[in-house]
Amino acid sequence: MFLLGDYAAAFAPTALAIGLALVVLPFCRRGDPLVRAALLAAAFLLSVRYMAWRFSETVPPLGFTIDAFAGWSFALLEAGTVASSSLAFLFLSRTRDRAPEADRHAGWWRPGRAPVVDILIATYNEEEAILERTIVGALAVRHPDTRVWVLDDARRPWLRHLCARLGARYLTRADNAHAKAGNINAAFGVLRTLEAPPDFVAVLDADFVPHRDFLDRALALFHDPSVGLVQTPQHFFNPDPIQHNLGIGRAYPDEQRFFFDHIQPARDAWGLAFCCGTSSVMRWSALEAIGGFPVGSVTEDYLITLRLREEGYSTAYLNEPLTEGLAPEGLGEYITQRGRWCLGLMQIIRGPMGPFARNRLRLADRVGLVDSFLYWATTYPFRLACLVTPLAYWFFGVTVVNAPVAGVIEYFVPYMLTVLVALNWISGGLVVPILNDVSQVLGAKEITKAVALGLAKPRGHKFKVTAKGGDRDRVVVQWPLLKPLLALFALTVAGLFFSPLTGVVFDRDAGDGKWVILFWTFYNLAVLAVAMAVCVEPPRASDAARLRPERAVVHAEGAAVPAWMMRLTPADAWLRGGPLLRPGQECEVEIDAVGRVPAEVARVEAGGFAAALRPEPAQRAAILAKLHTREGASGTVRTAPGGMVAGLLARASRS
Repeated sequence: MFLLGDYAAAFAPTALAIGLALVVLPFCRRGDPLVRAALLAAAFLLSVRYMAWRFSETVPPLGFTIDAFAGWSFALLEAGTVASSSLAFLFLSRTRDRAPEADRHAGWWRPGRAPVVDILIATYNEEEAILERTIVGALAVRHPDTRVWVLDDARRPWLRHLCARLGARYLTRADNAHAKAGNINAAFGVLRTLEAPPDFVAVLDADFVPHRDFLDRALALFHDPSVGLVQTPQHFFNPDPIQHNLGIGRAYPDEQRFFFDHIQPARDAWGLAFCCGTSSVMRWSALEAIGGFPVGSVTEDYLITLRLREEGYSTAYLNEPLTEGLAPEGLGEYITQRGRWCLGLMQIIRGPMGPFARNRLRLADRVGLVDSFLYWATTYPFRLACLVTPLAYWFFGVTVVNAPVAGVIEYFVPYMLTVLVALNWISGGLVVPILNDVSQVLGAKEITKAVALGLAKPRGHKFKVTAKGGDRDRVVVQWPLLKPLLALFALTVAGLFFSPLTGVVFDRDAGDGKWVILFWTFYNLAVLAVAMAVCVEPPRASDAARLRPERAVVHAEGAAVPAWMMRLTPADAWLRGGPLLRPGQECEVEIDAVGRVPAEVARVEAGGFAAALRPEPAQRAAILAKLHTREGASGTVRTAPGGMVAGLLARASRS
């Protein structure tokens, strides 16, 4: 047993880090570039100090032993993650906000004609409700010369009719060669034949709705003729599987917020922002210069940025919520999507646009590719290794990390604490221990497999479409994902009791390092428990209701009575106040920007009533536009610790 007083000297770096965080940072302006750079420099220096200690003090001597193989393999994998985070620290030391630039150059083409913009909506298997929402939003975009094209790779007659009814143009092709990239390239062939080809092309996934100001803001950055592509962030109006399955959708942002709100602006400051597919706008002449969308990867979006760079065009990132979309609702689809992103990056690494290939990329572009590669190739395998290494000690007596408590306190704790402080100060609290590990654990198997497949066999992989929508009105247990997590959880618990129950005693003692192993064992159990909870998917609402409370007027029996509309979907509304009505009574709900919508009272409660709406087609489109095209971010963008804890406790109570 160790005493706290025996480790006072080891606590000194940690105490210094805590003191600076509590005493200095509260008086610093968030976003101050000097404070930002200093924090990340400190994190980098402490990471180097930590790894130097790891290799000099905690790994066994090289040799043909299981201890050496396990210890050095784990240390080298950890070193890869530290190299990845070090590059991330370098990029995050700067950031760029292009909003003032967009303000200054809005309408730069005036007094000349407005540029022609074609909005392309690529679709394969999405259902009608999803596509209707996106088409309505695209048609509502505020730009004087816009054409909306729906690119149907499934050749569905009903979609052709939907486009005709709404006023969008419809295109299809004879085959599905090269998936999404091939679909868009086929559309380019049509656009080239038009009497007035576009000046710019905007690309939307089938489930992403543009806000009315999408083109106004994105086009402003094309005042610079060297900009070939403008990427905007992805925001989501529904919770992703981690948010929803843990009941924290209102208190914890989606898993991609750190990337879109902080990584991309930082990379933009270094000239390394890249296309993310949907919610982007491209210069037509730049697309012609590279021959359309490249098809050498299942993530054609990153690849197009590299091809544009070769031709002298840059990618700009405008960090404003200008579109909103549907996050993967099922955990399986969520993991498949990330596996595809990883596989596509590995294909790029192995292809002619890779960091070590003979091409015309700058050194910075090559470093950016290495950074992306290290993230996928080390972070997820390392997370898997962290789950397995304590088992090696409990069942076989193999100490993979022979680290005494004093050393961990002196080297690891200040490093990790500084990293958490720096990243959370920069992001406003987006990096939450355990929850961040859960997202990595859930995707670790699929992504590790994608790394290996992509590097060993970069060609011949099919594009896996991320399924969206569908019936989500029942509890679904993702057993293929849950079973291995449950097995790891059971093995970890069994490991704690293996020696006492079996009488097996290993002759290799970890000393006081066994307390370190014990800590990580319990931490892994917490991560696995939360990850297993995510694998149980509660029902979802079939239609996301989104509305800030606003005034409405209820017309019934010749009277018009004001009410507060608290909830709205194309199918129903919930109103507070209004006239005294009874279930089944006919009425009309007058909604701003929609008009008087026929309705029937579905339910009456003390605080108000629910109305089943029967909108005309034009009114339905107006409701969709009202819900999804207004300015501002959708979804949760900031962490609320109290709400997060309350959500987790409520979720646990229902289990």
